[in-house]
Amino acid sequence: MPSSFRSACAERLGPLLPARWRASHPLVAVLRLSGVIGAILPFRQGLSIATLAPTLERAFALRGLTAVALVVNSPGGSAVQSRLIFARIRALAEEKKVPVFTFIEDAGASGGYMLACAGDEIFADPSSVVGSIGVVSAGFGLDRFIERFGIERRLHARGSQKAMLDPFRPERPEDVERLKIIQERIHETFIALVEGRRGSRLKGERESLYSGAVWAGAEALDLGLVDGIGDLRTVMRERFGEKVRLKPVAAARAGLLARLIGRREPTIGAGLLDPAALIAAVEERAAWARLGL
Repeated sequence: MPSSFRSACAERLGPLLPARWRASHPLVAVLRLSGVIGAILPFRQGLSIATLAPTLERAFALRGLTAVALVVNSPGGSAVQSRLIFARIRALAEEKKVPVFTFIEDAGASGGYMLACAGDEIFADPSSVVGSIGVVSAGFGLDRFIERFGIERRLHARGSQKAMLDPFRPERPEDVERLKIIQERIHETFIALVEGRRGSRLKGERESLYSGAVWAGAEALDLGLVDGIGDLRTVMRERFGEKVRLKPVAAARAGLLARLIGRREPTIGAGLLDPAALIAAVEERAAWARLGL
């Protein structure tokens, strides 16, 4: 049968035809990594290896896969979860021998930039917020608050450091010093990951790159933190041709039973009236606010 006839049939009938007659166009799996990285809470659906692992496996298992595209939009979060997700993506990419491309949207900062580094090439919008290669810890000091209202703090612990940085007692210099040591080691791990992935592409002063600063996408390009300016559709068409197929791979929906079990009637403590919901919302908002977003 003439090849021109097979091509015409493939265009019209698509999946109804035998595999040998179908048009074979490059296939790119598209994964969205959006949100704060960390533990999943009732009122905050963050990114974690537990929730992403099945989706990652399905994306890299697609038949005829040409490449995987990661769409990253995250201000960061848990250093551990960021690295676990990064490591799983790299392991699958090496196992399946397919290239990975990252596209940063509003932000690829802190742990979000660590996820971006899972790509062999990183692209951003000129206005994307990129970087924040550092470590931050935040909390509140409530010792004066409870003293003002006559609240007595009762805390019993074994181990001199067990109650380190307890928010209900005055901050101790030795606690802060210990925290800085931990942060330094986490920071060194982050730096090693970035340098291992970006290598000679990095430019600029090392002290500046790893200061925790953020840059707009265009400036990040000059520093070698990203490889180009562009969006998913445009870059993938330039790389693999106009006929490239972009296939979104979303997380599998929970079954009917799981959704019914998880559904709860609204109560007086639901939504922002619930302290847990309010704290989760404030924490997430603060993560984005640190980037000016």
